[in-house]
Amino acid sequence: MSIIETIRIAVDSFARQKTRALLTMLGIIIGVGAVVAMVAVGQGATASVETQISSLGANVLMIFPGSTMQGGVRSGAGAGTTLTLDDILAIREQAPAVGAITPSAHANRQVIVGNLNWSTEIEGGYTDYFKIRDRQLNSGELFTEQDERSANKVCVLGQTVIDNLFPGQDPVGQMIRIQKIPFRVVGTLKARGQTGMGQDQDDLIVAPFSTVQRKLLNNNYIRMALVSAVTKERINEADTQISEILRQRHRIQPGEDDDFTIRSQADIAQAVGSTSRVMTILLGSIASVSLLVGGIGIMNIMLVSVTERTREVGLRMSLGARRRDILQQFLVESILLSLAGGIIGVGAGLAASAIISKIAGWATLVSPVSVAVAFLFSGAVGVFFGFYPARKASRLNPIEALRYE
Repeated sequence: MSIIETIRIAVDSFARQKTRALLTMLGIIIGVGAVVAMVAVGQGATASVETQISSLGANVLMIFPGSTMQGGVRSGAGAGTTLTLDDILAIREQAPAVGAITPSAHANRQVIVGNLNWSTEIEGGYTDYFKIRDRQLNSGELFTEQDERSANKVCVLGQTVIDNLFPGQDPVGQMIRIQKIPFRVVGTLKARGQTGMGQDQDDLIVAPFSTVQRKLLNNNYIRMALVSAVTKERINEADTQISEILRQRHRIQPGEDDDFTIRSQADIAQAVGSTSRVMTILLGSIASVSLLVGGIGIMNIMLVSVTERTREVGLRMSLGARRRDILQQFLVESILLSLAGGIIGVGAGLAASAIISKIAGWATLVSPVSVAVAFLFSGAVGVFFGFYPARKASRLNPIEALRYE
């Protein structure tokens, strides 16, 4: 018997028992839908984090003081005060793979303009900050190296700050007050919008590092430095050169631990990517249990079908049907149930992903690969769980089958 004829018989069987066929497929529908939706959530989270990491800037390395061992206790990155402005200058002059470098200072302060106020992030850096972070000027001008050397009270505003403090106005040339200190706005930045994790990249004010350090933070040490490699391919080279320069300047002997920490986008992306992949696999594995349950349901129904159609099997075998024809018939029915459930399940998974993204606000990413894997897995479930009932039907004794009541 041809495969086309076998499929036709299977479809006729489903048409006679629509409710049973639908309930049998339900486990597969739920399983495939859950796999597609959960993998979409995991991959969406991974993509969001990667986007956020890339928003740090071009070919970025971050240098933190710390990672020292004192009294048997290791301090974390950023916990020390070993990084100095002289270190920054030495790296700029002695590391050929470094294209730009700036110390970085952060302060969250309330900003006042007239009767309006807004709490935002104040970031301090050299003029290289804008190159490293890939921030483009929208209007006005950036502060200069002279502003940095003189600790001038000038700043550049992000769009969110402008919207809240200068609605409908041009802020360039106007004054704002940060911690009761007047700052003159010299420029504005082009809007970037939110990251994939919902962080507003335009809710910031950028000022000279020396100004933020002395006027707002009142300290003389560096918590972090940002570095941009000359090219993406030279990030590792820049990392090595920075490490060698700092170890030499800090008089760290061979075998001793560094008193600084260097992190790159690649390191962060790799760590986050590993975690995200584990979470995606975990979510997909949990959802796959539903597929197994659906497969058990198919096996159960197919066993019932074999019992109900014992006389039919006996009649067909007495009329010349071979054992492999019977095996093929029941196996095709099982596979068709699984594939039909897989198709509906893929649609349900896509719909669930869209609903999750809309209601929960989570980023979801449905990849063709995950859809194809879920669909093919549903077919494999049909083969695996349908083979035993099909084999049992093909091994029936024709005479005993015809006598079956």
